Amino acid sequence: VQLQASGGGLVQAGGSLRLSCAASGRTFSSYNMGWFRQAPGKEREFVAAIRWSGGSTYYAASVEGRFTISRDNAKNTLSLQMNSLELEDTAVYYCAAGSSTILSMMRSARGYGSWGQGTQVTVSS
Repeated sequence: VQLQASGGGLVQAGGSLRLSCAASGRTFSSYNMGWFRQAPGKEREFVAAIRWSGGSTYYAASVEGRFTISRDNAKNTLSLQMNSLELEDTAVYYCAAGSSTILSMMRSARGYGSWGQGTQVTVSS
C-alpha cells in the first residue's frame, strides 16, 4: 500500500488541525494504521493507531483526549484530528500501515511496513 499524508501547517497553540492520509490499493481495509511524529533531534514516536476495522483506537499519553484517529475504508483514507495543539506537538507527522495485531507492535514503528512521506505541523505561541 502506498500512503500520502497531507494537512499539516502552521497553527497557534490551542488551535486545531486535521491530517489526512490517502492510501492507494484495494487492501487498505486489511491494514492496521498508525500516526507517528518526529521532532528535530528526536526519535520518531508513536501518536495513535487504529485497527483495520476501526473498532479499536490507541493513543500516546501525550495526545490522549486531544487527538482523534479515524479511518474511512470505503474512501481509503486515514485521518488525525488534532485539537488543543501545544508547542510540543510540533513535528513531522507520518502515517503508516502495518499488519501486526499485537498492541505493543502497533505502538511501535517496528510494527509498520509502509510509510507516507510526512507532513509538517508547526505550533506557534
